[in-house]
Amino acid sequence: MKQLRYLLKREFKLFFTNKTMLSVFFIAPIFYALLMGFTYKSGKVTDIPVIVVNHDKTPLSNQVVDMLEDNKAIKVLNYVEEPAVVKDEVIKTEAGAVVIIPERFEANMLQKKYPEINVYVNTSNVLTANFASKAIQLTLGTFSAGAEMKALQKKGMNSEQAKASIEPFKANYITLFNTTSNYLIFMWPALMAVVLQQVILLAMAVTFSEEFKRDSFVKDFAGKHKYAVLVMAIKCLPVWIFSNFNILIFYLCSIYFKIPVPENVWNFFLITAIFVVAATNLGVLVSILVPDALKATQILMVIASPAFIISGFTWPTYAMPEFIANFTKIIPLTPYLEALKIMVVQHGSVFLTRKYFWHLFILGWVYFILGWIALKIKIKMLFKEYHLQENYDDQEIGMS
Repeated sequence: MKQLRYLLKREFKLFFTNKTMLSVFFIAPIFYALLMGFTYKSGKVTDIPVIVVNHDKTPLSNQVVDMLEDNKAIKVLNYVEEPAVVKDEVIKTEAGAVVIIPERFEANMLQKKYPEINVYVNTSNVLTANFASKAIQLTLGTFSAGAEMKALQKKGMNSEQAKASIEPFKANYITLFNTTSNYLIFMWPALMAVVLQQVILLAMAVTFSEEFKRDSFVKDFAGKHKYAVLVMAIKCLPVWIFSNFNILIFYLCSIYFKIPVPENVWNFFLITAIFVVAATNLGVLVSILVPDALKATQILMVIASPAFIISGFTWPTYAMPEFIANFTKIIPLTPYLEALKIMVVQHGSVFLTRKYFWHLFILGWVYFILGWIALKIKIKMLFKEYHLQENYDDQEIGMS
């Protein structure tokens, strides 16, 4: 018991005296949480520059321009003449789109010749392109429907008849999740989960590799080297405890930035706890297999860096090659993000997250068993090498 207390005290001392560990585990999460929160605080992209060229300059074409200016999602840049090179002007002004109203627009409208308005959408940024395109479509669609109704009313129809003739059926679009299309609500849980996994893996990368480098298993863990599970638990305990600090920081930031919290808090903490354990065990396994701290860190970052991209959170896994989709299943972040989406964004029932809980549970056990086996083998080899060296030194002393 005395040695156990010594080992625990030693582990926490190593944790708090490692400046890199402290900065990664405490400062980085706060920095990233505030950075992400303030970056996406508005939730929606507004005032997207849109170039509008009105070649017609008639009351009807001016009405189109006025309606575009009334849309808060875009900011109209009025051009008297069409730019010589439209692409260059789009790049220079960072415009999300270009709207070109042709000459004789009003005349063709009145003569039922159906003039065409050309809209060039800047899709170099998909996010702003979607917002700009949606705003322009809504505005032009409203103008078109209004103009058609006025034309029918001039022919003697009342407003209801005119509306029915241009809208033969009615479609009701009802949003189910994230009804305000707030980008912060969508991205926040995913980015915080990525940060948490990165922090855990970075912290665990140096744990066992540093111990092997210092020969701590021969010096400090003498008598406990046979208890690999105990050694693993002691090494992981600080990370398990202080992960709660990170989760608390994320929770407080979510309150400040008005991010919806999970309805079932206990289910959230249960799945988060098993995610922390699974990520920790993955870090333990790599740290044991790769005795060099730098190489262990590099390997874990190779695994963790693309984790969000291939997790299926933004790009569906069914659209990925099968070998990539299968690879994502062995990274703890993948099932955790799916569970987070259900809990935070979709507010789904608890039973919908159970399969992701068991996925994480199995991953945690697999990494634990593999790590335990690897640690047993490494310690056995280390002590065998140590005793052989000790016998060899004794022989040298006897000969001298």
